[in-house]
Amino acid sequence: MVSMIDVAALQSSSVHMPMHRDSALAVEAVSHAYGKRRALDEVSFTVAPGHFTVLLGLNGAGKSTLFSLITRLYATQSGAISLFGFNIAHDPGEALRRLGVVFQARTLDLDLSVAQNLAYHAALHGLSPHEAKQRAAQVLRQVAMGDRADDKVRDLSGGQMRRVEIARALLHHPRLLLLDEPTVGLDVKARAEILSHVRALVAKDGVAVLWATHLLDEVDPGDDVVILHQGHVLDQGKACEISMRSGIQNIAEVFTRLTGSGGR
Repeated sequence: MVSMIDVAALQSSSVHMPMHRDSALAVEAVSHAYGKRRALDEVSFTVAPGHFTVLLGLNGAGKSTLFSLITRLYATQSGAISLFGFNIAHDPGEALRRLGVVFQARTLDLDLSVAQNLAYHAALHGLSPHEAKQRAAQVLRQVAMGDRADDKVRDLSGGQMRRVEIARALLHHPRLLLLDEPTVGLDVKARAEILSHVRALVAKDGVAVLWATHLLDEVDPGDDVVILHQGHVLDQGKACEISMRSGIQNIAEVFTRLTGSGGR
C-alpha cells in the first residue's frame, strides 16, 4: 500500500528560509478539533536531532492526531509545525523528505515480497531501481531482516512486519523517524527487539526519533519525554528530570499521578 505521507509534497520545489534550525521537530501552539471535540489544545514541544523522544499518552490522548498533522494527512488548524527548520505548511517538500513514518495501522502489501514492498515505496521517492535495490539491502540489514527480502510479507511474524515497515521508512535516509504505537499487538520479545533496533538507529546513525506509546516500560530514564493527556502537554523533559521535579521515584508514578491512570 502507498505510504500515507503526501507524495506530491515530496516533490515541492518551494523553499522558504528555515526556522528552528536546532530542532528536528518543532510543534508550536498546535490545536486541532473534530467538530466541537478538541483533540489537541495549544500543544508545544521540540525533538532534538539525534535524540530518542517518547510521546507518552493513553489511548485518546491525541498522539495519532498529532502524527496526522505532522505528516500532513490533516491540515494544521492552529499553530505551526516545522521539521529541521522547514514549516510543513510553507515548505512541505523540504520538510517531508526529511521524515520517515511508521503508522500504527499496518500498511504493507501482504501479497508482495519484502523487496517488492520496498521497491514500490522507493519509486514514490524517485529512487532509481538500482539505488532502490542498494538502499533496500542496507536498511533491511539495519533491522536484521536482510535474509528475508524475497519472502512474502504474509509469511512474516508481526514483529518482522514492523521491522520491514521501519526499513521502508528509512529508505530515503530521513533525519527524523515517527513511530505511532509501533509495538501494539506484539509479544514481549518482539516489542523489545523493535525498541532495541530503533534505539540503535539513534545511537549509531544519529536519526531523531519520536516514539508514541502508552506503554510505560518502553521509557528509559534518560529519554526525552512529552506527556500528552486529553490533548494537553502535562510535562516534558528528561524522564529522570521529570521524576526529580515531581519528587516521585520514576516516570511511571509521575504519569499515574498526572493522568489518574497507571497505563499499561
